[in-house]
Amino acid sequence: MAQWTSAMGSAQLARLLTSQQQPRPAGSSGRRPPAYRALADGVRLLVLEGRVPVAARLPAERELAQALSVSRTTVAAAYEALRGEGFLESRRGAGSWTAVPAGNPLPARGLEPLPPEALGSMIDLGTAALPAPEPWLTRAVQGALEELAPYAHTHGDYPAGLPALRAMIAERYTAHGIATMPEQIMVTTGAMGAIDAICHLFAGRGERVAVESPSYANILQLMREAGLRLVPVAMADGLTGWDLDRWRQVLRDASPRLAYVVADFHNPTGALADEDQRRSLVDAARSAGTVLVVDETMTELHFDPDHVMPRRVCAFDPGGSTVITVGSASKAFWAGMRIGWVRAAPDVIRSLVAARAYADLGTPVLEQLAVNWLLSTGGWEAAVQLRRDQARENRDALVTAVRRELPSWEFDVPDGGLTLWVKAGGLSGSRLAEVGERVGVRVPSGPRFGVDGAFEGYVRLPFTVGGAVADEAATRLATAVRLVSEGQSAGGDVPRTLIA
Repeated sequence: MAQWTSAMGSAQLARLLTSQQQPRPAGSSGRRPPAYRALADGVRLLVLEGRVPVAARLPAERELAQALSVSRTTVAAAYEALRGEGFLESRRGAGSWTAVPAGNPLPARGLEPLPPEALGSMIDLGTAALPAPEPWLTRAVQGALEELAPYAHTHGDYPAGLPALRAMIAERYTAHGIATMPEQIMVTTGAMGAIDAICHLFAGRGERVAVESPSYANILQLMREAGLRLVPVAMADGLTGWDLDRWRQVLRDASPRLAYVVADFHNPTGALADEDQRRSLVDAARSAGTVLVVDETMTELHFDPDHVMPRRVCAFDPGGSTVITVGSASKAFWAGMRIGWVRAAPDVIRSLVAARAYADLGTPVLEQLAVNWLLSTGGWEAAVQLRRDQARENRDALVTAVRRELPSWEFDVPDGGLTLWVKAGGLSGSRLAEVGERVGVRVPSGPRFGVDGAFEGYVRLPFTVGGAVADEAATRLATAVRLVSEGQSAGGDVPRTLIA
């Protein structure tokens, strides 16, 4: 019986491996590894990052050699090295499939939080989430408990969400000039739950979904696992938002069923789309018959108090036939508050609610009451202001530290959001991520935010640490850069003296 559960084609694996090939930085003194060693390292990195699944059958030696234009001997030696390191298993007649050595955790294919027990020795730049803005979390939970008694005498099952919270969210959209009824709101278990429900309702396996390139890693992985075909659309340069010519071309030529975008302080680039771009993208999606899913989880995280934010994307779709909006308390308030929502036409909300009977049934009542307490008492505005202040201070500290320790790294500084998108001086982001973990700093590599190996030369840095911790994080990243530049990413232990 075969031990593999999926298969990796030679062309696909070759694309992923080729994307890792980066020019060596000026002044690099390390020698290039032998070809077989470089190939083995490339496959190992893909497995460790989850971009090649564990238990995936790899191509035959001859097929991969032809796809990479190398000798079969090189591939055979690479496979033998991977078997010796525990990253490959083989059996005559069944082929070779990926594995992880005994004692190693299975790699995650998205961005998972670092376990709390590891926080003492590791600086976690993997997850763009801040601690709760106290005392507002405690006050919100206390307020929710005071309101809980009437709900405790019911079945507690509210598939569309608590009526009071739906009305409050609708009222906030109306206050922004976008007339909204409670019937246009469904409360979900976080933004991920909202987008998962939308994908299942609108797009079956094999259907196309247009996504920004780069885009949020966890959403990309959610869509891959739903069997959707991702069509990447490159972002405009810097922080200028979308490239509308590219969007029009993709919507016209590919006719995707859905398109997923982050208009406000885009994750990971921090870009902010202006009103003309929003209007034009809605018009283009309407013409193509594409449903535009707009992620607004970063909307309230603007740092300049005098800045006037563009109107919400749904303001340019008064008929409600093109835009579905997703919001959440997780970024603006706290990631542990798993409350999200969908704003859409009433018939779409009814369909989403009906489908929920076969998913999660509903969202926890106590957390909905806590968010409703925040929104109805002014606590939300106070808590979000604390979040803005903290994120802005962390951004400034991180930017200063990275510019000091890593002057060759390139990035634009966004005016809001939680992430910095960094071009890593010609080095492989995957190798930096691997070595970074061994020197005590966890950072996600660029390819996690792309499709088919794109953005190998990038890393994402979130605004989650500040002060001395930001300084130490930049120092450890500089150590990782030096080790990668010296060719020390092929395995082995980093000297403990390098880990503060």
